[in-house]
Amino acid sequence: MSDKENKHTQRRLRSSYVTTIISISLVLFMLGMLGLIILNAKQISNHVKENIGFSIILNKGIKPQEVKHIKDLLGAEVFVKETQFIDPDVAAKEFQEALGEDFVKFIGENPLLPSIDVKLNAAYANPDSLSKIETELLENTKIKEVFYQPDLVNAVNKNMNKISYYLLGFSALLLIIAMALINNTIRLAIYSKRFLIKTMQLVGAKHSFIRKPFVLRGIGNGIVAAFIAIGLIITFLYYLQQQFPELIVFKNIELYVALFLIVIVLGIIISWISTNLAIRKYLRIQTGDLY
Repeated sequence: MSDKENKHTQRRLRSSYVTTIISISLVLFMLGMLGLIILNAKQISNHVKENIGFSIILNKGIKPQEVKHIKDLLGAEVFVKETQFIDPDVAAKEFQEALGEDFVKFIGENPLLPSIDVKLNAAYANPDSLSKIETELLENTKIKEVFYQPDLVNAVNKNMNKISYYLLGFSALLLIIAMALINNTIRLAIYSKRFLIKTMQLVGAKHSFIRKPFVLRGIGNGIVAAFIAIGLIITFLYYLQQQFPELIVFKNIELYVALFLIVIVLGIIISWISTNLAIRKYLRIQTGDLY
């Protein structure tokens, strides 16, 4: 009977460890997917901000070499992502196609001035930076006007900030829920060994000696669960990339590697904390309360 009971107990322990690993894997998978959303949200935010720009209206009759000189100066600035010269004749043709009328012939001359469209780096796509840039550019006598839409810039920045706060709040909430779920799962796994813990304590074993194998097992489970979660994330990303190639682009590999390292670290830390808390409970409990 004792052999059957031992085998039954071992099967229950293996089952509890498997359940723990699966539970941790699913929670880490959810946290990893949230991390992906946050990373992509940052990229989307930067993409939107970098499409915010302004137009530099140049003086009429400006010489090509002067235009090139201004473009070279802009290219050396840290706030500039890219520049494009807009020829007034080309702009007039595009405007005529949009209107469906030859406004140049009607007016008698081309009223459009040469200009340079400037795309900003994301860090400088804000009203304060644009105001300073405008002041500096207008010191150049070849520049007639700097045109941009401050209301659009304000709206984009406010909306992006709101989205960031919502994502951070949701991340914190999910992390708390994840720790609670993993903690309860590990508590249930250690519950089956509560008599062994108390027996070791009664024969004089130190708390650190009793705690060590459980903590090492918990950390090992956390690492295994993290790699399972990473495998699920990679599989999901591959599926998304096949279905929506324009949505998932594997350019910044370093970001994904950093995310996977964070998942591993979270698996270790959460398992370590939860295991320590569960062991401490059964080290403090009275013998009569074990039943």
